[in-house]
Amino acid sequence: MTLTNTDLLALLPFFVVGLTALGTLAGITYKRNHTFSAWFTYIGLIIALLCLIPVWSVTPVQVTPLLLIDGYSILYMAMALISTLVCATLAHAYLEGFPDRCEEFYTLLVCSVAGAMTLVAANHFASLFIGLELLSVPMYGMIAYACRDRTSLEGGIKYLILSGAASGLLLFGMALLYAVSGSLNFAELSSLNAFGAPASWLVIGVGMIVIAFGFKLSLVPFHLWTPDVYQGAPGPVAAYVATVSKLAAFAVLLRFFMVAPSVDSNGILGLIALIAFLSMIIGNVLALMQNNVKRLLGYSTIAQIGYLLTMIAASEGIAVEAAGFYLAAYIVTMLGAFGVVTLVSSPYTGPDADALENYRGLFWRRPYLAAVMTIMMISLAGIPLTAGFISKFYAIAVGMQSSLWWLVVGIIIGSAIGLYYYMRVTVIMFLDKPQHVLRDASGSWELRSGGVMVLLMTILVLWLGIYPQPIISFIEAAGIGG
Repeated sequence: MTLTNTDLLALLPFFVVGLTALGTLAGITYKRNHTFSAWFTYIGLIIALLCLIPVWSVTPVQVTPLLLIDGYSILYMAMALISTLVCATLAHAYLEGFPDRCEEFYTLLVCSVAGAMTLVAANHFASLFIGLELLSVPMYGMIAYACRDRTSLEGGIKYLILSGAASGLLLFGMALLYAVSGSLNFAELSSLNAFGAPASWLVIGVGMIVIAFGFKLSLVPFHLWTPDVYQGAPGPVAAYVATVSKLAAFAVLLRFFMVAPSVDSNGILGLIALIAFLSMIIGNVLALMQNNVKRLLGYSTIAQIGYLLTMIAASEGIAVEAAGFYLAAYIVTMLGAFGVVTLVSSPYTGPDADALENYRGLFWRRPYLAAVMTIMMISLAGIPLTAGFISKFYAIAVGMQSSLWWLVVGIIIGSAIGLYYYMRVTVIMFLDKPQHVLRDASGSWELRSGGVMVLLMTILVLWLGIYPQPIISFIEAAGIGG
């Protein structure tokens, strides 16, 4: 197949990200310099992000049967690149003082985001699998990168083994759908019923795919790895796992259900709705018992993705628009929350400051940093004037529009439970200072690159909560097939 100039332009962001990964490797072979590797990564990600602007003008473009570059994929590629840029800046601050070589971290990070970009542009099972593996494999190393103690290595190995099992289920499900239709293209699956194949093959195949993505999205009952991985991973990596990996997996799953409506059988959508409900309730209930901030945020992620899954269970009306806004709000909030954890934990001096006790009296030591964490917690709780409130409103509106009343009840109950443990984190920051402060952010944290990014995330959380219309308009313009 011959690639046209339009095809090459559509692939330009992928080329830039690939060259960035090669550039970081070349820099390592010439001379190791942490600051150079970090800045080279920043510049490459920013250029890739800017390349999306001319690409938007030529969309939609079908680049080979594997990739569809349209408004939808550009929206989620932009979210992935911005999130990765934030994580890279947090990593630069975090890895200062790391007693080993740290430049390879940026190569792994850039390779992983290349997988995320491939995944959100996939409209074929081959590109879906390639993108998913390219996203996941570098994360195994990133999770265990700092290897402070056995929890880091345990988290990396656990994610590796369970991710491999999920990939096996995904391949089996893809094989069954190929046996039914003779095609691996999403759009061609829309006429599955015309092939006269057994309906059970279709249900089992799609069910296996849903289960595989249930693992990637940390959904109940495939969530058991999540708190351990979040606790063991370095702060910037936990932020990446909570944002970019969830964004890419959800985006391709949503496209699959929107492009191939024949897979929306009542049994499959009922299974998705049940998983969403269980994730909302169980994720929030388990978070109540946590005294570790990273584990608490891990269980919070389970609940938040459960709310988000309501959009797929509905699969109609404003579901795509609601999913886009919810993901944007969730990402900026999680990046801000993990950013605070990273700043309190860095420069690298051993295990992360993830115990709640480490944040006791933070307001009296670092008032602005405590204010940032407070805003992130109230946004996750869905309190007005924050991005979280608008996203919860969208989730409830989608459930009501589709008459999924039990999911609406689940969102309300889950949000009420979540309010307690989010406020618990906030309250502990305003208690009296402990006699001995074990971990603390630097005195000039707001002047560091990671601190600047955390402050920007705070502004975005408030902006999306007060004036969300610009991002809503952009998401509407970038809908499926946009």
